[in-house]
Amino acid sequence: MSGISYNTLVSQIRNYTEVDSNVLTTDILENIILNAQQRIFYDVPIDADRHVQEGTLSAGNNSINAPAGALFIRGIEVFNSTSATTGPGQWLEKKDQTYLAEYVNRTTGPEGGVDGKTVTGLPKYYAMFGGATGLSDTTSGAMYFAPTPDLAYKFRIYYNKIPVLLESSNQTNYISLNFPQGLLYACLAEVYGFLKGPTDMLTLYEGKYKQEIQKFAGAQLGRRRRDDYTDGTVRIPVKSPSP
Repeated sequence: MSGISYNTLVSQIRNYTEVDSNVLTTDILENIILNAQQRIFYDVPIDADRHVQEGTLSAGNNSINAPAGALFIRGIEVFNSTSATTGPGQWLEKKDQTYLAEYVNRTTGPEGGVDGKTVTGLPKYYAMFGGATGLSDTTSGAMYFAPTPDLAYKFRIYYNKIPVLLESSNQTNYISLNFPQGLLYACLAEVYGFLKGPTDMLTLYEGKYKQEIQKFAGAQLGRRRRDDYTDGTVRIPVKSPSP
């Protein structure tokens, strides 16, 4: 199947189910198509949603907002430079906030005596706080660094952005153009769940969706959600011992 538009998808759903607009209203189908897309987005992180953002850290400030609309961070590269993102960068290791707190020897609570911001230098670690709840940089979570930058270092953030949704006001998107059959099956599985229709039909389209998503996942290079630096391929040659 070639790519399809939102209106074509709506017609196909009604044709496959033989249920008209009196039951599958415009609003109901809008929600069903949205739910199907969200399922696909969480099943397979899509390469087309990968982005890179450059910026400058602030000396003495141990946190920044995540890029606007960031769904998850793939990696952060910091350069030992205050002027350009050139030359080899240092990839930060992803940790949780408790690790960063222990790293800077900070004790939380009223008894705390050491401010984590006093441990400064070129950052080595980062931790995420919060997640994407919107498309602005103030609703996409934050990132904390340790040590706290002692200079205004340049950085790059590699991340996946919240995808553009298929809806009545946006007739096509990456999924509808590149994964139309799987999108249709995901919608039909949602519909039969909503209609409380025959179990065999729900099982049929659920199975068809799972087959299509496996093929689609195989075509995507960005399937894993974990940090690319920590979980990526080996970047240096490994010498084998001589026989």
